[in-house]
Amino acid sequence: MTELLGKAALVTGGSRGIGAAIVRRLARDGADVAFTYVSPAGKAKAEAVVADVEAAGRRAFAIQADAADADAVRESVERAARELGRLDILVNNAGVYPYGPFEDVTPEELDRTLAIHARAAFVAGQAAVAHLPRGGRIVSIGTNLVHRVPFGGIVLYSMSKSALSGFTRALARELGPRGITVNAVHPGSTDTDMNPADGDTADFQRGMSALGHYSNADDIAATVAHLVGPGGRTITGTEVTVDGGTNA
Repeated sequence: MTELLGKAALVTGGSRGIGAAIVRRLARDGADVAFTYVSPAGKAKAEAVVADVEAAGRRAFAIQADAADADAVRESVERAARELGRLDILVNNAGVYPYGPFEDVTPEELDRTLAIHARAAFVAGQAAVAHLPRGGRIVSIGTNLVHRVPFGGIVLYSMSKSALSGFTRALARELGPRGITVNAVHPGSTDTDMNPADGDTADFQRGMSALGHYSNADDIAATVAHLVGPGGRTITGTEVTVDGGTNA
């Protein structure tokens, strides 16, 4: 496919899971893609994603940048635009999954989670708009647990991801006159190393789904690809839930 031919994208948290699937899909659709990964421990996975993209005939490079570091986030946007020669697409995907009793959340965990999920999206978007042309796209990856919370232990996770809903709607209104769309994609149970389909709670999660099975990372990437491609031209300020009907 060549729907994104000539476009350049940055995906945060793109070395594994949903992020890596998004990187590969955007490249398959014709884009050159930069992506971030958090630590030296992820370098091998990042290099494997770069190799996959290059094998598909597109350009890719990985940037080590912790989403909790605002300066690193801002610099990753600038580097992507500089080295790719332009920036058309930003996908805010970097995330963590804090789990545990509300009373046990520490101030440090609270600050880091909000920095990764809320501040990083804000900072990356703020840096990106200096480069995005008319027709530019911003997509943030949230969670279906923003709107419905069927179990305990995820107050911090749900709260921090909820910020993306307000960010999406407000920024879509502000950037609409410039021809830039802003949307959010909310995955449900998705088979990744963070939430494997054979994990301890997998049967419980499948039981909540109307379809009775997990999504895979490519399902989420396909939705992102639609939103950033020609088919997403008039979709903005929207939250798309991809969760097999769990929130139906």
